[in-house]
Amino acid sequence: MTFVVVENCIKCKYTDCVEVCPVDCFHEGPNFLVIDPEECIDCTLCEPECPAEAIYPEDDLPDGMEVYIELNAELSREWPVITEQKDPPFDAEEWDGKKGKLELLER
Repeated sequence: MTFVVVENCIKCKYTDCVEVCPVDCFHEGPNFLVIDPEECIDCTLCEPECPAEAIYPEDDLPDGMEVYIELNAELSREWPVITEQKDPPFDAEEWDGKKGKLELLER
């Protein structure tokens, strides 16, 4: 099993999770993070670190978030690895909790 970054990360992109990852499986896009399912070791360290609560075990995704399994796999092959925490976008708090953000995902 792997962990999956879901919709609430879009436009929030907090990076607290990358600091605790022992295998550097996070990849960074313009306004979203993803987890490489091939690298994730299911250590569970990242999930509680996410201020936006946007990381879930693959087997425990909220309804409607299944599309993010393939999206994490696909984008982790394209985007660079991120290993150090960065400041979140200036408007991250405004986007936290908003629904329907998939169309705002920048590739």
